[in-house]
Amino acid sequence: MTLWGKARISPIRMIAAGFAAVILLGTMLMTLPAAGRDGVALPFGDALFTAASAACVTGLVVYDTYTRFSLFGQLVILCLVQIGGLGFMTVGSLFLMMARKRIGLAERGALTESVSAFQIGGIVRLVRRVIRLTAILEGAGAALLAVRFCPRLGVAEGLYFALFHSVSAFCNAGFDLMGRFAPYASLIPYQRDVLVNLTIMSLTVMGGLGFVVWDDLLERRPRFAAYRLHTKLVLVSTAALVAVGAALFGIFERGNTLAGMGFADALLTSLFQSVSLRTAGFATVDMGSLSEGGTVLCMLLMMVGASPGSAGGGVKTTTVMVILLATFSYVRGDGDVSVFGRRLEGSVVRRAYCVATIYAALTVVGVFLLLAAQGLSVRDAALEALSAISTAGLATGVTRGLNTLSRAIIVLLMYCGRVGSLTLVMAVMTDRKPRMRNPEEKIIIG
Repeated sequence: MTLWGKARISPIRMIAAGFAAVILLGTMLMTLPAAGRDGVALPFGDALFTAASAACVTGLVVYDTYTRFSLFGQLVILCLVQIGGLGFMTVGSLFLMMARKRIGLAERGALTESVSAFQIGGIVRLVRRVIRLTAILEGAGAALLAVRFCPRLGVAEGLYFALFHSVSAFCNAGFDLMGRFAPYASLIPYQRDVLVNLTIMSLTVMGGLGFVVWDDLLERRPRFAAYRLHTKLVLVSTAALVAVGAALFGIFERGNTLAGMGFADALLTSLFQSVSLRTAGFATVDMGSLSEGGTVLCMLLMMVGASPGSAGGGVKTTTVMVILLATFSYVRGDGDVSVFGRRLEGSVVRRAYCVATIYAALTVVGVFLLLAAQGLSVRDAALEALSAISTAGLATGVTRGLNTLSRAIIVLLMYCGRVGSLTLVMAVMTDRKPRMRNPEEKIIIG
């Protein structure tokens, strides 16, 4: 049995269509009167924006999640976040496995593409492991957060808050319920709470590593030399981004959003923002008050994003690493791109440059469209566009004032960011038959 019956559809198009279907279903549920705290139905445009943000694990909002939505509405958002984080193919396969139905070849191919696995063989085993590990990590995160939330909110509400934020952090979504204390506050009420900060950071990092990396870590345990090259690049780039990002954030914001903090609090806040800015969307400082240097750093971290096959967006860590390595090799005059004693295939380098180019093009187009549709400043338009396409969910307050056209642009950017810029372009491109190669001729570059 297959999820798509006898229809023949490529894995790439299956993923693109599936996410669109999840967003539309979420939109229908969010327009129900039961989703609103006051029993009033949400306008279709606002429901579409909220559902897209949740399914694309972005975190951009036009309403405060706690004050605007009922328990039903919040649970719809939480389910969309979980589906968006794991991928609808993974969740769909879970239901098939629970029903003891056979997962067909088409679904296996889509699963392989969805989690960025190396091969179709063993993909069902990998998915089972991903689902189990997700439940364990989200459960552990919820237990740790409950230590802080339950004494303050009571057992029932505290456990609910803990689970909601654990899932949101692991899926790199950035949705929060801190509107209970102050609307649009994100995690500022827990700015100096070490337990909450470290738990959210750990969940965000683990959710952003990628499913294939988890599998490699579990198979080979703590033996760095035995890991796949992909895992090595992901671990090294993630650690470097967290460390360098925290150091630069501390430098740029020491007299601004970090003013008046002691060293320990400033370090904790800088580390949290370095982790969160890439894809998670949580904040423990007022993001609208960032300095110019902090804003540029924020944009760069969002552009890089998380790793392939993860819940996060962005160009991806390995893409940036391959581009840097290829550039360095070319400047040195090396014919091959090598790292950790291994040579990269030429197709990998071409794909990396292609992904970055399409991502940059979509971002630039999004910025120009927002400038034309809304009349935003270049800074605000760039932040909104990057926050959407990187699924980072950076909240500066601009989103709530966007008009209908601008919101539609943001929805499209969020969708592109979650499905993948290259994946989406390949999905909409018409199938082309192989053709004869044209004669070769040189041009001048640089």
